[in-house]
Amino acid sequence: MDEEKLDKELQKIWDESPVSHSAETKEASWEAFRSKNFTPKKRKLKAWHYYVAAASVLLFLFIGTGIYFTESPIERGISTASTVIENTSSEVKTIVLPDSSRVDLSPFSKIKYASDFTVNRKIDIEGEAYFKVKKDKNHPFKVFCNETTTTVLGTSFIVKEDKDSKVTVELYEGSVQMNVKGLSQKWILEPGDKFIYGDKIAEVEEFNRFTDFENQKLAGVGDYIEKSYGYKIIVPQEFANQRITVRINKKEDLKTIVQLISEMYDLDFEINEDLKQITFQ
Repeated sequence: MDEEKLDKELQKIWDESPVSHSAETKEASWEAFRSKNFTPKKRKLKAWHYYVAAASVLLFLFIGTGIYFTESPIERGISTASTVIENTSSEVKTIVLPDSSRVDLSPFSKIKYASDFTVNRKIDIEGEAYFKVKKDKNHPFKVFCNETTTTVLGTSFIVKEDKDSKVTVELYEGSVQMNVKGLSQKWILEPGDKFIYGDKIAEVEEFNRFTDFENQKLAGVGDYIEKSYGYKIIVPQEFANQRITVRINKKEDLKTIVQLISEMYDLDFEINEDLKQITFQ
């Protein structure tokens, strides 16, 4: 192979490699690479020797930067300019992201996202978090946990990683697509599906995403709200023994549940954030 043709072939490989930089940066890096490694003296080598030496250098560079032709690792796309939020408390911490999505971050868990999050909606997570995602078809929302990627096609789900690095994703509303590093298979989850990945094995099973109240006292719903959301419910005495049949999504917004009770019994309500108390009247 003549040197000019070889030069073009190597540059083609360089340009087609999945490096996340601009075309100008790639061109400049190619010129620097070529001038450093292919001096006129080296070009006097026999063609086959030149080819093997050049290929070896390229292979070394690609492996050194985590680029492989046989496998494309998950591209997280989170730059060094990022925001890290860690919940060191013993209570769930609610975070509103720059795109207005909500994250309920469990104790001793951590998330990291890019400073340009509104256009680069990618998040790393360690631990457990519940996501309520704002829809944006032009900017996919992706959550990375261990070797898994959750691509959001819907709205609300839980991602958690245990001490053994097993990842579980529970979908409450909408739909998500699951990918695992090194596997070509994709899993599309529907509400009520649980994706489990551990020890290089992925599986999907069902879980119960509802809490059902069958002809129970309204006070029982109040106990559930206090336990699940941390708000004490006060209802007029004449309504405390009222019977109710209702199915509640375990990750339903508290205000939605309160509004439902208000409409069912024609009651007004007041929320006191300081006291964590909801009073119906």
